[in-house]
Amino acid sequence: MKHFVFSADGHVMEPAELFTGGLPASLSEHGIHTRTDGDYIFTFAGEKLLHRLKRNPRPAPGTEVFGRPHQLGARDIAARLGDMELEGIDAEIVFPTTGMQIYMIENRDAEVASSVLYNDWIDRFLGGHLDKFVRCGVLPVRNFDDTVVEMERLARAGFTAAMLPTQMPAGLPNYNDPSWDRVFDAAQRTNMVMILHTAAGRADIRPERGPGAAVVNYTSQMCDAVTSLMYLVAGGVLDRFPRAQVAVIESGASWLAGLSERLDETYHGHHMFVQPKLSVPPSEVIKRQVSISFQYDRGCIMTRSITGTRGLMWGSDYPHHEGTFPNSRKVLEHLFDDIVISEQEKADIVGGNAARLFRLQRPEFANVA
Repeated sequence: MKHFVFSADGHVMEPAELFTGGLPASLSEHGIHTRTDGDYIFTFAGEKLLHRLKRNPRPAPGTEVFGRPHQLGARDIAARLGDMELEGIDAEIVFPTTGMQIYMIENRDAEVASSVLYNDWIDRFLGGHLDKFVRCGVLPVRNFDDTVVEMERLARAGFTAAMLPTQMPAGLPNYNDPSWDRVFDAAQRTNMVMILHTAAGRADIRPERGPGAAVVNYTSQMCDAVTSLMYLVAGGVLDRFPRAQVAVIESGASWLAGLSERLDETYHGHHMFVQPKLSVPPSEVIKRQVSISFQYDRGCIMTRSITGTRGLMWGSDYPHHEGTFPNSRKVLEHLFDDIVISEQEKADIVGGNAARLFRLQRPEFANVA
């Protein structure tokens, strides 16, 4: 049976000049930009070095290169639609690449201007195909007045998702701080899904060196999501705004069941110390308000009796090297092998859950609350 397939994780490559040439002259010195020196590409926020990545040569035919930077569909809509057809993907939500680094901008005005630049650009880039794509905005966070203003602007433009940092930048309060209440109140009012995407807020995405570093660097990014989710749940902000929705993206998903049970265990075992008291156990907050994407880790399907199925969303991570492109059809074909699961649950996980959460502009999904 062919189910509707919605990828809950895809990326775009922004134009190289977007975050430099687009900023006012008075703010350009704070913008995100890259410099190439020898075999390395250096990424900066202003003059602050964020990370250094070794350059990949243009691949020879039949070879792979990290991130597939030359995949035309990362920059061109027609090519992207062709890749989606090849992969059997009916729709997707699209996240930035360079735009992930906006949270490293320390100047408030430059952060706001960079967020608006990206949001307006992705609106133009995807706007003619809203039955195929969900736009995700980037929210400024240096001042929560700016966060709310931009969220409300995005909502008026029809956006249904917007990004927050997964690893909190220096100088900002953690998600258990009550100052975040106004942000999640706005998310609840505007029905805007708050996105916690891996690496958002990380200055250096490859901090480890030496044996095993390539595995450790990517795998450990899920720890940012675990920490942020613990703050949001145990700190009470999600419980205070029970209609606010959070989606954890590209951090794996099989850990969510273990975290749910561990939070319940600690909440009940240390009840005499716990503040604030929640209206329901932590695991119920997660079932009610947290969705999570995955690519290969089928453990989240096997443990759905703990987390529920509603929040599980498959995603390809197009066009990244660790994603499923160009083998998504094969991955989806075997995703449920040896798992006892209904056809309805399969349909929900491979597309229905995400399409409903992000209110994809198709008749069967757009008006679902």
